[in-house]
Amino acid sequence: MAQHRFRIGETVDFRPARAGVPVPAASYEIKRLLPVEGREVKYRIKCDAEPYERIAREHELSAAS
Repeated sequence: MAQHRFRIGETVDFRPARAGVPVPAASYEIKRLLPVEGREVKYRIKCDAEPYERIAREHELSAAS
């Protein structure tokens, strides 16, 4: 079973897999680890530039630079 690579409170960069999805050029914080569905690892992430959280797949995230 897949496991989460990132932890709550960690800062990451987000690059959505779908082209054309507008995202601010900012770092995101991991807010919640979502249940693993098969091999799909997901997170709730948030940046200060947006009033809402997003759901991101692990392959869309990288350690903040």
